[in-house]
Amino acid sequence: MDGRTRCPWASMGTDPVMRAYHDREWGVPVHRDRKHFEFLILEGAQAGLSWSTILHRRAGYRRAFDGFDPGKVARYDERRIATLLEDPGIVRNRRKVESAVKNGQAFLALQREFGSFDAYVWPFVGGAPRRNRWRTGRDVPATSSESDALSRDLQRRGFGFVGSTIVYAHLQAVGMVNDHLVDCFRHDEVARPASARTAGPVSP
Repeated sequence: MDGRTRCPWASMGTDPVMRAYHDREWGVPVHRDRKHFEFLILEGAQAGLSWSTILHRRAGYRRAFDGFDPGKVARYDERRIATLLEDPGIVRNRRKVESAVKNGQAFLALQREFGSFDAYVWPFVGGAPRRNRWRTGRDVPATSSESDALSRDLQRRGFGFVGSTIVYAHLQAVGMVNDHLVDCFRHDEVARPASARTAGPVSP
């Protein structure tokens, strides 16, 4: 380790993938639709599993789901779904795979209505990141009023695997809320303009 203070979930153990994700991506504001869609797929896949399990399959998901292109995923047919269910690089759960396809279709509908998914989702937190000041991991909530509202609306629009807990994880991942603990070196960094941050994203 480099002596920097991190959130407990990133400082426990020696998993370099989890640590890199924490240091470079988690909590950084996202405004690209394909990145939003990537996290929706990955977070839905995580249900009942650990985030580490999913991160270690991220490359497999990127390959299997056409670089997280919602237009392509929305067109997957039963034959493609059957192929995905044989792919060892992803979590081979039929409900989760079918939900990813369904979510691709709902994602495209939102883009048509709002111009972009990003334009749809950010108003749920008032258009700017919510900067929390948690001191311990126990302080960090699993849901919020914003994730409750977004979860209900996504479900109404046909999305699956978007319960409030999963949606709150999305808000954290894409920087709509900053849940780095106040003593974590990333708490202040992710609040800076992109040009002033010391670490960039690890993937396109």
